[in-house]
Amino acid sequence: MKKYYTPSHEITPLTLAVVAEQDKYGHIGSRIFDEDEEHYVSGLTPTKMIDYTCRYFGANLKGRQEGTRDICGITHKAPISINPMSGMYFFPTISPANPQCSWISHSHIERVNKAINQQAEIVFKNGKKLLLNVSFGSIINQVQRTAQYRYLLDSRLKLLFHQPPTDMNSALEANSILDPNSILDANLTSNREL
Repeated sequence: MKKYYTPSHEITPLTLAVVAEQDKYGHIGSRIFDEDEEHYVSGLTPTKMIDYTCRYFGANLKGRQEGTRDICGITHKAPISINPMSGMYFFPTISPANPQCSWISHSHIERVNKAINQQAEIVFKNGKKLLLNVSFGSIINQVQRTAQYRYLLDSRLKLLFHQPPTDMNSALEANSILDPNSILDANLTSNREL
């Protein structure tokens, strides 16, 4: 079994952002902003942190990006769902291939403001603010694309979990998943009627 490195701090549903930060030696690490605290992880870029978290939930970053492309056609700077059941939707601020790429949690954004020098300021629901060296228009575009992707994926999941069977055979098959004896019971009942 392949073992993956587990960073000392994980990305969770409480994570607001994973921001690229350069240390005094010029190496890129990750500053993880949670609702109540911050952590610095040296040696791992934000994109690598996101990839490890995706792997924890059974996929890798590339697979999540391909899923986004298949669902809504977004191919560049694709937003991803690390885990849709817990609301972990993140988007990259620039190309994930760039080590300076940061990742923002869509679920925690209250609003985006224009800032000086063509920058954007993200205001989170808990009042924390994050200034990004990315244009306001680019961040707004990422927020909107993530909302579109989120809506489409959530619609698929609702359809999957809440759609009633369309015919009796589907009902029997669905019931057999819950109770393996139900198909046997249905067959016995059918044979008695003959």
